[in-house]
Amino acid sequence: MRTMWKGAIGFGLVSVPVRLYAAVQEHGLRLHQVHDKDGGRIHLKRVCEVCDEQVGYEHIAKGYQDDEGHTAVVTQDELAGLPLPSKKLIDVLAFVDAGRIDPLQLSSGYYLAPESAAAQKPYVLLRETLKQTERVAVTKIALRTRESLALLRVHGDLLTLHTMYWPDEIRDAGDLAPPSSVTVRPQELKMATSLMDTLSEEFDLEGLEDEYEIALGELINAHLSDRPVPKKETAPAPDNVIDLMAALQASIDSAARKPGEKPERPGRGAKKTAAAGKTARGTAKKAAEPQKRTAAKKTAAASTASTGRKTTAKSTTAKTAKKTAATRKSGRRAAS
Repeated sequence: MRTMWKGAIGFGLVSVPVRLYAAVQEHGLRLHQVHDKDGGRIHLKRVCEVCDEQVGYEHIAKGYQDDEGHTAVVTQDELAGLPLPSKKLIDVLAFVDAGRIDPLQLSSGYYLAPESAAAQKPYVLLRETLKQTERVAVTKIALRTRESLALLRVHGDLLTLHTMYWPDEIRDAGDLAPPSSVTVRPQELKMATSLMDTLSEEFDLEGLEDEYEIALGELINAHLSDRPVPKKETAPAPDNVIDLMAALQASIDSAARKPGEKPERPGRGAKKTAAAGKTARGTAKKAAEPQKRTAAKKTAAASTASTGRKTTAKSTTAKTAKKTAATRKSGRRAAS
């Protein structure tokens, strides 16, 4: 890696000589301006609006224009001669708890390495002290002739530096937040937490890639090889949320679904359930028919037997009455 800056970390009377390296490298295919008709490069010329002459870099200075239109011209030599205490020094202002730093203030990130073997001992001392106390250092540093706040912290076995925005560079959010009258129910919080847990399972941060850059590379390769331009559709963003609970549940189901598995069509589950219920009712009805026929036969037989018993009883009673009447009649004849 190329050294971007050399200086020292200074806190109290302790000085740690270090080198500064860029910690990040933005990737991307660099595009330039061309004429859409013939592909010719478009060149921007630096032309002075007063004399209408093209100006080279060696004659370009810095300027500031006030509200009345007056311009103050400042040369590069004048800028270089300005007193800048933090030009070669990472000046530690204070050591604070890491939680006090708002991530919104952080800007670019850099690696700090010891400048020499003699700097390794104080380097490790500072690193271990920050690690054990769980603190970070608020510092000032000048990069490219501009002084800025910076955060010194531990990252693995290295010290890292993050340039910071000044407090007055952070805009006031004003009334952008939803009003305090907007509340959520416990069930909604529970489902949102469940969705977070589902999305966090087996998450591989290292496996993420820039899909836009990949698509741009395919587009450029298609133009270079005279192949058809590939077309890819972008899923539209949801325009509204009607039912928050339903949206949360659908999100959980989608996150838990296996790769390649198609989502079930709306209402399909209900149709399956209804069909299964209808089949079960038909099976139960068929199974119950023999039992109904048997019960009907038993009822008919019982009714027949009951009718027969009643008829026999009536016949016996009638015969007994006739015998009694005949006996009484014979007795009256004998007495006469």
